[in-house]
Amino acid sequence: MTQTIHIRLRQCAKTFQSNNQILRPLDLDIFEGETLVLLGPSGCGKTTTLRLISGLEQPDQGGKIFFNDEDVTQLPIEKRHLGMVFQHYALFPNFTVGQNVAYALKIQKLPAHEIKARVEEMLNMVDLAGYHDRNINTLSGGQKQRVSLARALAARPKILLFDEPLAALDVKLKDKLREDIKKLLKDLGITAIYVTHDQQEAMALGDRIAVMQHGHIEQIGTAKQIYQHPETAFVAHFVGSTNHIQINDKILFCRPEDLLLNQQTSAFTHGQINQIIFLGQTQKLIVTDQNNHTLTITCSPHEQWHIGQQVSLHISPERLFHAI
Repeated sequence: MTQTIHIRLRQCAKTFQSNNQILRPLDLDIFEGETLVLLGPSGCGKTTTLRLISGLEQPDQGGKIFFNDEDVTQLPIEKRHLGMVFQHYALFPNFTVGQNVAYALKIQKLPAHEIKARVEEMLNMVDLAGYHDRNINTLSGGQKQRVSLARALAARPKILLFDEPLAALDVKLKDKLREDIKKLLKDLGITAIYVTHDQQEAMALGDRIAVMQHGHIEQIGTAKQIYQHPETAFVAHFVGSTNHIQINDKILFCRPEDLLLNQQTSAFTHGQINQIIFLGQTQKLIVTDQNNHTLTITCSPHEQWHIGQQVSLHISPERLFHAI
């Protein structure tokens, strides 16, 4: 692959008609060879940020975008050497798999033998060897997304952009393709920006995650940092589940898996199990404490509990966190 790119956004805002500012002035560094996930609910500004990086949108006056030391703010999309993978594939339905992958290479007027070799290389890379002559309409959703990825990689881009690429797939297929994309990005060492609203997808794929809300970044860090040490209440609630618990007149947060039942240590409260939800790899207990607060506990499916059981609740102090 080509040289990896360090992307810098400086004071990049985006305002659309009726003075609707979707993205507030944003400073963001995306390091060479990393996969940065932009995570947040619909309308938070994550896709707008991706479109600014791609050149599909221009930032408001004063905003700057750099690829390494080059100012690309005014550079059109076709000169930014990007690969893009979308949710709805954007493939040519009347083309074969090979023709779709080869399309950008023909636009670049590469020699026929080089196009053929590059297409085969890309199809092998995404586990579609032998699919060269298949009609696009005969493929499954996962296979179409692999073709889309192969086409994006064929032109040997400096940067890969993903806009909710797995949102339309079923859960099992999504998990498999997510693992394949993660391995592929690591093998290539390419700088990638990945947009999603799916927390599990973000934590599985991202070297770092930028959690966005209302056009700004609430927190940026590794998956572990975001999950275990959320800096705001929004991050705490959006990334995973949380419990509010009261200790010494203070309201604190904790994760469901950090609450323990019937331990030898001192309990911070007592309660009653009102619901048990078996989830296969885990089970979820819904407990009402002595202050009539509802708490959720995640534990091993092999533990034996019953509805109506009285329990003591325990937590280690280091598992508690504040969120502004």
